[in-house]
Amino acid sequence: MSRPKNQSYKGHGLSKGKEREQRASIRFKTTLMNTVMDVLHNRPGWVEVKDEGEWDFYWCDVSCLRENFDHTYMDDHVRISHFRNHYELTRKNYMVKNLKRFRRQLEREAGKPEAAKCDFFPKTFEMPSEYHLFVEEFRKHPGITWIMKPVARSQGKGIFLFRRLKDITDWRQDTRSSDDQKDELPVENYVAQRYIENPYLIGGRKFDLRVYVLVMSYLPLRAWLYRDGFARFSNTRFTLSSIDDQYVHLTNVAVQKMSPDYHPKKGCKWMLQHFRQYLASKHGPQVVEALFSDMDNIFIKSLQSVQKVIISDKHCFELYGYDILIDQDLKPWLLEVNASPSLTASSQEDYELKTCLLEDTLHVVDMEARLTGKEKRVGGFDLMWNDGPVSREEGAPDLPGMGNFVTNTHLGMQGRWEAVSMIGKTSCSNCSAPFSPRRKLPVDPGMEDRGSGSCHPALSLPDSCQRTSQHSSPSLQAGSTFAG
Repeated sequence: MSRPKNQSYKGHGLSKGKEREQRASIRFKTTLMNTVMDVLHNRPGWVEVKDEGEWDFYWCDVSCLRENFDHTYMDDHVRISHFRNHYELTRKNYMVKNLKRFRRQLEREAGKPEAAKCDFFPKTFEMPSEYHLFVEEFRKHPGITWIMKPVARSQGKGIFLFRRLKDITDWRQDTRSSDDQKDELPVENYVAQRYIENPYLIGGRKFDLRVYVLVMSYLPLRAWLYRDGFARFSNTRFTLSSIDDQYVHLTNVAVQKMSPDYHPKKGCKWMLQHFRQYLASKHGPQVVEALFSDMDNIFIKSLQSVQKVIISDKHCFELYGYDILIDQDLKPWLLEVNASPSLTASSQEDYELKTCLLEDTLHVVDMEARLTGKEKRVGGFDLMWNDGPVSREEGAPDLPGMGNFVTNTHLGMQGRWEAVSMIGKTSCSNCSAPFSPRRKLPVDPGMEDRGSGSCHPALSLPDSCQRTSQHSSPSLQAGSTFAG
């Protein structure tokens, strides 16, 4: 696939005279041996190519992108699964830098109220370059908890919490190389971020949300929001008295699956539909609608913050995994955006969700040229931004501020995965409670206290929230790494 620039190369795709609809098959390539491979192999008319064979569609990891992009010629119809400089949004330090810059821009151009819509990420400093600024802020608020994260690692690796400056002394010493080593050992950058000490708890446990956003273009910005997703729970009850316990503070599945209490079949996830129903039963639908509208704002503002710096190549698309934390005041916080969200399933339910997610992603990418370009919904994806906000109502003008404009987002409402999993069902298979014909949910979702034995997903908590963990957890030490 890659080649030196001084060599002849015929590139990828068809010769220039052929149109997309003339292709008898789609030649695909992937470096991922998980659900992605399963979905691509099962897609009608798609054929895998290996090694240096020509391809029309490439689902690659970011390392392959860096190695090959600049050395590859691609025809118009060819698609690849990342934007070239995706890291402007997906590296923790660049994400915060771009959000801060965008906030300043909004304040200059639209005033403070509009700029305040970007106040959805915790106070953050890049280390070691902003160490002195961090120390100044740290001393203004003694006793609060901070969290250190490596900017380019994932799955909870390298993260630790601290409350004292001396807790990061060892880290600072480790990042200082001797003069003889400076050119050989680059310093790994971290971000020091104010820890959200008041997370919203369910069953006494901390969780965050994984939400999927598909971007087909940055210029103009065209983004789709997936209806399905999940909440990821810790296995241990939340407490601030032990900031070294990884199973309390990190919700990454790669971390939680190492817990002695982890159940590989049940996992520690809860579908977003169930989570939204739970919140509605506790706080009412209007409060929940406001919360999810605030999350929509996070997705749009974060994408707009990098819109002018991302290289918007027409061959590229990107499926982002957003990690959102909700605090006790029902305020959503953006933790990070993942360029390669895990597509390896941790349970059968997880496999079904990710299979539907990937199938719908391919429907939107539309290698087969089946879409008209006017669709507002494709499978579980809703078009939320098309060079401007998209109205939920069919035929309504996409102009916010006119009438009862409602953005075309349905996060946590019935999604494609839930609809597929309930095809043909008229009642709960465990307790025979009839489903509502409109939403395929039990007709009594307002009853909250059914106990841990409830079979209705809207009423019962994830398995990890129904038990009390008494294990002794490994510690989160400064500079430690959590494998998984």
